[in-house]
Amino acid sequence: MDTTPEYAIERSFAAPLDLVWRVWTDPDLLSRWYGPGVETVVHAFDLRPGGEWRNEMIWGGNSNYQKMVFQEVLPQNRMVWHHCSADADWNIAVNSMMPDWPRVLLTTVTFESNGDRTDVRLTQTPLDASEAEVECFAATMSNMDSGWGSGYAIIDEMLIELQALEAQA
Repeated sequence: MDTTPEYAIERSFAAPLDLVWRVWTDPDLLSRWYGPGVETVVHAFDLRPGGEWRNEMIWGGNSNYQKMVFQEVLPQNRMVWHHCSADADWNIAVNSMMPDWPRVLLTTVTFESNGDRTDVRLTQTPLDASEAEVECFAATMSNMDSGWGSGYAIIDEMLIELQALEAQA
């Protein structure tokens, strides 16, 4: 029996599928909501299997580097990536703020059209993790809704803005 913990968050956004997909896959839009409360810099975003999303979150003179390697991309349906803590050279590394944080998380995001709304489900599980990494992830899961929820609140605002711009065009 697999006892690896899985984090999941589901959300229905008040926008059509193509627009929600764009907010997740346009680096300029992604940097506005990913990592709420910090400056997010997307250094690379190659949306294809084997492509990388290199992300830096900056606050108070500190940087947190993440490298995501896309495993599967089905446009407007599903994205799967390995979500890795990284060093400044984009090598997979120990998370400097949480040394027992898993070095790699398997992240799956699904998108489903639901009338004039889009349902999104995100899951994350530690991949090839040590017992300490699994325990750290399990202990932190209850706090993850706050970060993702804050980002999703920004997405809500962005979708209103983008739909208003589309209506004016």
